[in-house]
Amino acid sequence: MESELKGTELILGGARSGKSSLAEQLATDSGLPVIYVATATAGDDEMAARIVQHQSQRPASWQLVEEPLDLAAVIKRYSRPENCLLIDCLTLWLTNCLCAEGATDEDWQQYKRDFLNALLHAEGRIILVSNEVGQGIVPMGELSRRFVDESGWLHQAIARQAERVVFVIAGLPQVLKGPAW
Repeated sequence: MESELKGTELILGGARSGKSSLAEQLATDSGLPVIYVATATAGDDEMAARIVQHQSQRPASWQLVEEPLDLAAVIKRYSRPENCLLIDCLTLWLTNCLCAEGATDEDWQQYKRDFLNALLHAEGRIILVSNEVGQGIVPMGELSRRFVDESGWLHQAIARQAERVVFVIAGLPQVLKGPAW
């Protein structure tokens, strides 16, 4: 079956697996202008330091767009045949959506629908980075279980339509779907 999301790649992996490094290398290798879409928010000093460190490691020529919630709007605005969008990270985005003040299940479902629809109509190359969290034990708390469920369903929805899906383990990319490099 021909992929509906030509040029879209999903890079999955655990914490410190090398998934972001791989995504950044793929973006650099694309030869296209890169628009880095950051979903992280600095909720504490440690996260603020991580953000600063990540920013210092990226090429200065990359455009930065910070968007914790409305990824659909970013995709609609910036996806062009001449661009490479690197969105890092979908699980931080999911956390932002689920934990936003006053957020409801319907709010998350709408963000997800809008995001998946924006991907279907996107142009150019899009590299999506996300944490694979479904290989561990079932979490004890309700919010944690919902997070694992929702991230799994989000990854499945993207993977069904993405041109390439890669799982990174110990810095080693394993192509699950689509062409190898």
